[in-house]
Amino acid sequence: MPVVRYRVFRDLDWPMLLVALAICALGILQIYSATHGTPSRNAWMKQTVWLGGGLFLMWLLARVDYHNLLGQVPVLYGTTLGLLTLTLAAGNYIWGSKRWIPLFFGFRFQPAELGKLVIVLLVARYLSELRSDRLEWGDLLKLGVLVGIPAGLVLAEPDLGTTLTYVSILAIGIFFGGIRWQHVLIILLIAVVLLPCGWFLLKDYQKTRLLTFLDPMRDPTGSGYQVIQSKIAVGAGGMWGKGVARGSQTQLRFLPVAYTDFVISAFAEEHGFVGILVLFGLYFLLLMQIVQNAQRAPDRAGMLICMGVSSLLLFHLLVNAGMAVGRMPTTGIPLPLMSYGGSSMMSVFAMLGLVNNVRLRRFGT
Repeated sequence: MPVVRYRVFRDLDWPMLLVALAICALGILQIYSATHGTPSRNAWMKQTVWLGGGLFLMWLLARVDYHNLLGQVPVLYGTTLGLLTLTLAAGNYIWGSKRWIPLFFGFRFQPAELGKLVIVLLVARYLSELRSDRLEWGDLLKLGVLVGIPAGLVLAEPDLGTTLTYVSILAIGIFFGGIRWQHVLIILLIAVVLLPCGWFLLKDYQKTRLLTFLDPMRDPTGSGYQVIQSKIAVGAGGMWGKGVARGSQTQLRFLPVAYTDFVISAFAEEHGFVGILVLFGLYFLLLMQIVQNAQRAPDRAGMLICMGVSSLLLFHLLVNAGMAVGRMPTTGIPLPLMSYGGSSMMSVFAMLGLVNNVRLRRFGT
């Protein structure tokens, strides 16, 4: 279903896009500050390039009718499984995990990020094709297996954080798909019973992270170092912050990976409580725009796509921010649109393209 050229520009969700660009601008500024005077000082330039690529990808996905994309879910799903399998077989080992496939000129691709987009489409297609507004056990089991297969491959990399993002998309999908409260209670009971068994499936470093989350001071110079330094950086920011490139924890390199996993900690140190309020306000506006598009979606599938995107972004935000202040275990979940990384940037803008796609279908052809 083609979209007239002028209407694509006119009817895009410009408030959502401008808010997203504002968050990206703060992220690039913070990446510049955190890498100033280091071997990674050009990281902010790469992030700018990825931002341009993300905008182009968003444009492409906004133009292709999302119903056509839903029709290609089997192909996309199979491709994702193939890429995840390839990652396990031939991916690069970085920080003890196989998550990236090497490309060219030093660039890498993380198939698990593509998986997020495919899971959103998969859940939306499956639930929109059901004839009933109430889910049965068979529906939950089938959808759980479909999401569980790629989630299991990601967990094997190992990447527990991204695995949980897949679960968050599934959870919001079955919530709006019509799960019964009896099902929720039984699933929670099963989860509580099986939770201790999950401990034995974790890697040693994942167990260490959980123990460190409970007591960071048990190893302050080892596994607890990141969380302790992050909390110091957040507290050091005070009300107004220390200014760009003036944060002591960030500039003296006490705060590890200050431009990726802990970018919000570096931002809090240099921009203070007021800066964090502004940042969270921008994220709130972004999420509300997505939810508004869900409310105005032309059909059930469009609503589920938008809510899947919003749940994923909210999960990333809560976990990353919670990690920075010691309220969540340390994971590799990036802060959307701010953390350094091309795969994450492209993935988020691809999902914003889907949201715009749903919005554009309200206006017909």
